[in-house]
Amino acid sequence: MIAICFLLRYGASAQAKNHIEETFVRFIFIKQLIASSLMAAISMAAIGATAEPQKKAEPLSSTQEIGGASPLGAMKLHQNINPKSPAMTEAEFQTGTKIYFERCAGCHGVLRKGATGKALTPDITLEKGSDYLNTFIYYGSAQGMPNWGTSGTLSKEEVDIMVKYIQHEPPTPPEMGMKEVEATWKLLIEPKNRPKQQMNKWDLGNLFSVTLRDAGKIALIDGASKKIVQILDTGYAVHISRISLSGRYLYVIGRDAKIVLIDLWMEKPAAVAEIKVGLEARSVETSKFKGFEDRYAIAGAYWPPQYVMMDGDTLKPLRIVGTRGMTSDTQDYHPEPRVAAIVASHFRPEFLVNAKETGMVHMVNYADLENLKVTMIKTPRFLHDGGFESTGRYFMDAANASDKIAVIDTKEDKLAAVVSVGKTPHPGRGANFVHPKFGPVWATGHLGDETITLIGTDPVKHKEQAWKVVETLKGAGGGSLFLKSHPKSKNLWVDTPLNPDEKVSQSIAVFDINHFGNGFKSLPIAEWAGLGKGAKRVLQPEYNKAGNEVWFSVWSAANEESAIVVVDDKTLKLKAVIKDKALITPTGKFNVYNTQHDVY
Repeated sequence: MIAICFLLRYGASAQAKNHIEETFVRFIFIKQLIASSLMAAISMAAIGATAEPQKKAEPLSSTQEIGGASPLGAMKLHQNINPKSPAMTEAEFQTGTKIYFERCAGCHGVLRKGATGKALTPDITLEKGSDYLNTFIYYGSAQGMPNWGTSGTLSKEEVDIMVKYIQHEPPTPPEMGMKEVEATWKLLIEPKNRPKQQMNKWDLGNLFSVTLRDAGKIALIDGASKKIVQILDTGYAVHISRISLSGRYLYVIGRDAKIVLIDLWMEKPAAVAEIKVGLEARSVETSKFKGFEDRYAIAGAYWPPQYVMMDGDTLKPLRIVGTRGMTSDTQDYHPEPRVAAIVASHFRPEFLVNAKETGMVHMVNYADLENLKVTMIKTPRFLHDGGFESTGRYFMDAANASDKIAVIDTKEDKLAAVVSVGKTPHPGRGANFVHPKFGPVWATGHLGDETITLIGTDPVKHKEQAWKVVETLKGAGGGSLFLKSHPKSKNLWVDTPLNPDEKVSQSIAVFDINHFGNGFKSLPIAEWAGLGKGAKRVLQPEYNKAGNEVWFSVWSAANEESAIVVVDDKTLKLKAVIKDKALITPTGKFNVYNTQHDVY
């Protein structure tokens, strides 16, 4: 191994390096396989011959990948023939396009310029060669590349197609300007024909909008009765729900960039407008500054790289702004800065828009759309998700592939700090609570390691700790997507749905915020759900309005049973299990009151 490392760094030709790296990857894979088998054998011997070895989590389906299946996979795109590339039939190219957009684009980008994953443009892939690429696609790597072949996710023939596909020029999907966006807009019920007051008897503040991801629907669940009160069609691979500041309008966006506006005041809530802001998207938000409540909505697209501003109660498109431009670090042009998280400022009439690949935050002032003012804040690259600290002034913005949290002052419109954290932070919106020693803190978990990072957020009374890592907790493992606390709770809940260990991915870690030294308790959420077969990944803790219950999704494939498990926040005991045939792949759960007021 020392000789291999030496040759790779100092002495081998490009062809030799490819061969050495391929051999090295195979060696690592075989070593890991042997180690796994040995550990399983040791476990069997320790617990008895009748016991089963510890299982690993089932591979995610194409629609379960963290990058997410892309609607672009269904499009027939043009193939540019490169004489240096391996020969491909048109059918193989279209198959490769479908596989790439379903499984790879989320990390490597639509144009293969790289983001969380490395760039896969032909100038790089042709030099690597087919044997090298086949090895990495088939076996994966320790740096996070999935083992598509050995996991059984892709067949040998499909791996061969992908080896050829990424050595060809990436196809470019069509653009969408105002004409194309307007053509998708549907005003189903005009505002004048909608109720003047709430017509149903639901406690809207304690209503949950639950993503039924692979069904293209949401379920509205009453927080008190735990009953599904309504299911609504929305769009492909629903991503998030957001609520207007008044609590009346629910905005739901899917990965197909379709937004559905739902009026919760109606006797039977229904869609009143819809629009597509692009071909693929993740984020939607509404105006919250005083005097502009409910007036505007904004949505960002992954493709085309742009954001669209709309009327808040009709979704009529008003302005489209592209995000293409220079990267924040090297000032290189990037053709595909995808729009990730968007939040609404409480201190100015502004939206904060994350341009992922460039590392630029667009502070979009909506006071005058005709003369739009956008303040550009330079941060680390690969911006993804994040949330406000407890006062709502500072946005804690995760640049996940840079392992940083950028702190943005929304009152002064400037970057306040950059904080180094663990490997690939993925906080969702993060968690706010008062640390017994360091005062107010905001927390993030990580995809790439087991740590939970606590950052001080009080620059007034705890100036020494502000915008610094004050404590690092050891969690159950890597693969965390979301964590959550509540102003009325003494607990911090952390999920790990992407951990390869089934025992970890099917449980939740809960910390007592007053006694971090005691470590965490692990609660068997999936076991409590009482489901049959399936991945049963536990994710996204969400509090009810009162802050005394925590809801968890138990997420299996579309053809398997899933559930929602409700836990008492004080006793940590099971309180309820919500099961229904309609609960197909429940993932995100958004309590209306907490989402409305940025409580997390």
